[in-house]
Amino acid sequence: MGSTSRPLLSLLCFTLLISSTFSELCNPQDKKVLLQIKQAFNNPYVLTSWKTNTDCCTDWYCVTCDSTSHRINSLTITADNQLSGQIPPEVGDLPYLETLEFHKLPNVTGTIQPAIVNLKHLNFLRLSWLNLTGPIPDFVSKLKNLTFIDFAFNQLSGSIPPSLSELPKLGGLHLDRNKLSGPLPYSFGNFPQGLYLFLSHNQLTGSIPASFAHMDFGYIDLSRNKLEGDASVVFGSSKTTEIVDLSRNLLEFNLSKVVFPKSLTSLDLNHNMIYGGLPVELTTLNLQYLNVSYNRLCGQIPVGGKLQSFDYSNYFHNRCLCGSPLPSCK
Repeated sequence: MGSTSRPLLSLLCFTLLISSTFSELCNPQDKKVLLQIKQAFNNPYVLTSWKTNTDCCTDWYCVTCDSTSHRINSLTITADNQLSGQIPPEVGDLPYLETLEFHKLPNVTGTIQPAIVNLKHLNFLRLSWLNLTGPIPDFVSKLKNLTFIDFAFNQLSGSIPPSLSELPKLGGLHLDRNKLSGPLPYSFGNFPQGLYLFLSHNQLTGSIPASFAHMDFGYIDLSRNKLEGDASVVFGSSKTTEIVDLSRNLLEFNLSKVVFPKSLTSLDLNHNMIYGGLPVELTTLNLQYLNVSYNRLCGQIPVGGKLQSFDYSNYFHNRCLCGSPLPSCK
C-alpha cells in the first residue's frame, strides 16, 4: 500500500469512528432508565425493540424523543395482555416526559406510582384499563401542567381528592369505572371552564355541590352512582354544556324549573326520582339524545323540536307523563 493511501485510510477509519460515536440521538441516561423499565416488566414482547445497540429515538417503539433536545418526551404502552407487574418507580426518572400512558394492560397491578410526582413537564397522564388499586393520591395536583387525566377502568377506591381542582390547565378528568366513594368535592366547582368530567360507575354519595352552579362543564357524566338531591345546579342559561348524563342515581328535583343551556345536545336523566314536567324550552334545543324514563314526571310531552323523534322507551315508566310518543293525555 502506498504512503499516500495510509493517511487516507486512517482518516476514513477515524471519520467512521466519530460518525458511529455521535450518530445516536438517544440520551444515555434516558436509555438506561428505559432499559430498567423493560427489565422491571420482565422484558415483555411489546418492548422487544428496546435494545442496547439501537437508538431509542429512532428505533424503539412506545417512546418518542423531543426533536431538539432528543430527550424522551412520551412513553406509551398499550393493549398487551402479557405485560405484568407494577408500574416501576423508574418512570419518575424520565424528567422530560410530557405524555405517560399505560392503557389496556390488565395485568398491571399495584397503586398509582408515587414517582410520577417527579414528572413536572407532564401534560397527559393515562393509566386506564389496568388493575390498579388504592386511592387517587394527592400528589397528582402538584403536576400543574396536566391537561388530561384518565384513571378509568381500574379498582381505585377511597374518596376523590379535592386538590385535583387546583390543576389550572386541566381539560379532561376520567375517573369512571372504579370503586370511588364519598361525596363530590365542593372544590370541583372551581375547575377551568369547559372541563370534561367523567365520574360514572362509582359509589359516590351525597348531593351535587352548590358550587357546580358556577362551573360550566363541556361534558359531565355522573351516572351510576348514589347521588341524591337537586341536580339543577348543573344547568343554566349562560352555560355552554353539551352533554349531561345523570342517569341511575337518587336525584330528586323539579325538572319544570330547570333552565337548560342552548348548547345542550344530549340529556340522560333516566332512573332517578325527578318530578315535575318537561319544560317547553326543550323543543328549542338541538337534542340528539334524550332519556327521562323511570322517574316521577307528569304532564304532556311538549310538541316540537326533536322531542317526538325519540322512542317511547325514552319517556316511559313515569308517574303520569303523556303525549306523543307515549299514549295521548286523557
